[in-house]
Amino acid sequence: MIENLETLLALARTGTMMEASTELRISQSAVSKRIAGLERYYNRKLIQKKGRRVELTQHGKQLVDRISPILSELRDLFVQEASAARGELVIGVSDAILSSWGPGVFIEVQGELPEASFSYHAHRTPVVLDRVRSGEFMVGVCTGSDALDTDLQSEVLINEPMVIIPSGLMPIELPARGELGVITIEDYSGAWRSFKDEVKRLRIRREVALESFFSVAQMAIAGFGHGMVPIGVARTLKVPEDRLINLGEHGLMRPVRFVARKSTYSLPLVASFYQSLRERLTQLDFAIA
Repeated sequence: MIENLETLLALARTGTMMEASTELRISQSAVSKRIAGLERYYNRKLIQKKGRRVELTQHGKQLVDRISPILSELRDLFVQEASAARGELVIGVSDAILSSWGPGVFIEVQGELPEASFSYHAHRTPVVLDRVRSGEFMVGVCTGSDALDTDLQSEVLINEPMVIIPSGLMPIELPARGELGVITIEDYSGAWRSFKDEVKRLRIRREVALESFFSVAQMAIAGFGHGMVPIGVARTLKVPEDRLINLGEHGLMRPVRFVARKSTYSLPLVASFYQSLRERLTQLDFAIA
């Protein structure tokens, strides 16, 4: 029964059978069977199709509202017990971090905590936050402002400068007048929500929005337009730094933060991981040579 309820929660979060099956690592038919089992048990329709997406019925919404905090507390209890018994840390990481400078930092942190085991999972920031809330991840290392996440314990670890990769790597400068059109991340990104006001202040206009900073960078390198990305992404793709415009010098940064549920934040393993990660990140040099 619990796995069926978990499936309903995943479907409520994702909105499609395919995305729910991907998140749960089961087949779409298994998702359908679990939901059908719940509907038989409660003798109520819990979902309804709306185009290509799936919505909860009123009964489905009521059930999700009731079970979400209960399942979250259960996961939290099991995570804490597993941590105490095995010394395992389950970490959700924003994909742009885990695809750039993250692995180098994490391997150094692991060297300082040899008694622990680590499990990393790459997702978009909103997914990382949802899974930290649900208890699936013990901690998250993600981007963006914590203004809307007051239910979680959150600490900014470092501010990573944003840069502009010129279209086709041809040298440019920020214009003294008018606006500079760029390709950059879309609204759903935690990073965009944290610095969109600063983007306006710098007279930068988003012309194209993509779901991945690495896609933005590759489009800029190929010549489709100027790309605005974190400096770690540009460095990972070995973009010549003399071609970059460092927006960090103008105050445009993306916050990188550590998040956890308040009940797990004080666990010794979590506290040790946080301290070691913070110390390592302060040693990162984001200055452009």
